[in-house]
Amino acid sequence: MTSVHHTIDYVEINVSDLSVARSFYEQAFGWAFNDYGPTYSGIRAASGDGEVGGLNATGTPGPGGPLVLLFSDDLDATVTAVEAAGGTVAAGPYEFPGGRRFEFTDPSGNVLGVWASA
Repeated sequence: MTSVHHTIDYVEINVSDLSVARSFYEQAFGWAFNDYGPTYSGIRAASGDGEVGGLNATGTPGPGGPLVLLFSDDLDATVTAVEAAGGTVAAGPYEFPGGRRFEFTDPSGNVLGVWASA
């Protein structure tokens, strides 16, 4: 994986319980992880080449940090997957000039968003 100047390279999500967080993101989005001990898991890139972020159980989770946005080919199916995995829809889905999106809260209280093109 090649890093690109001035682009998002890595996103670290603080979580209250690493195993619950891993299970949530595995179930809702199909993410895979590299384990680095009992308090950290790296989020594998979808390409299988490197990592795009991590789950950190030593930080303080909660809303108010940067809003991380994920892309979805089927926003309604993603809403269903988030809820089935234990997440809570916090806003939307709603339309915006680029398509539709919603925000959700994960089991640790982090707020993330998902968008789909129009």
